[in-house]
Amino acid sequence: MKPHPIKAVLFDLDDTLWPLIPVLNNAEAVLYDWLAVHTPGITRQFSNAQLRDLRSELLPTDPQYQYNLWALRHATLTQACHMSGENDAMVDQAMAVFSHARNAVTPFDDVLPGLASLRERFIIGSISNGFADLEAIGIAHHFQTSLAAHHFGCAKPDPAIFLAACEALSVAPHEALYVGDDPAMDVQGAQNAGLQAVWMNRFQRALPQHIVPAASCTNLHELDAWLKRA
Repeated sequence: MKPHPIKAVLFDLDDTLWPLIPVLNNAEAVLYDWLAVHTPGITRQFSNAQLRDLRSELLPTDPQYQYNLWALRHATLTQACHMSGENDAMVDQAMAVFSHARNAVTPFDDVLPGLASLRERFIIGSISNGFADLEAIGIAHHFQTSLAAHHFGCAKPDPAIFLAACEALSVAPHEALYVGDDPAMDVQGAQNAGLQAVWMNRFQRALPQHIVPAASCTNLHELDAWLKRA
């Protein structure tokens, strides 16, 4: 049972409201095809896998890359341009191409009806470490606030981003429920900030024994039903 009445429900996005891996794979493929036309030196020197390796090499070189994945991808493309003799003035256009494809998500079937039902009774928000654009996706109207790590300046599981979302919704942390797929970043992170947490387990994953969410569910219909019962 929930220890306190819930006023707000906050959601993770990737792998909670839509599957992430097919979206990223498609976005990287679309970008690579664009690079082959506009910066062919990059694709002559780097495969997509090698660009991922370059991104991993750059990750520890700047603290902001831990929470700003857009900046990390931008820096990776800039470095690839320098290493292949291409013009890095093309990087902003490349990132626009990637971002457009990154926002071509397909929400799980339960998401739109689930959000519509929940927003009749709760304030709805989102917190994400990714850089999906809810306006571009077309579901921003469901959310009263949406915090993204690359804009906010820190990422989950830092308590600050959870607390900022609660402040934006004018609710106390214990009056907010956070729903996400990652046991450590989402469930434990939210609980450490004083929020209640539900684990969204869409992929039949195992939950670490030391992490105990208020509930586990596999879709928003189950979440809605639990909120009505508890």
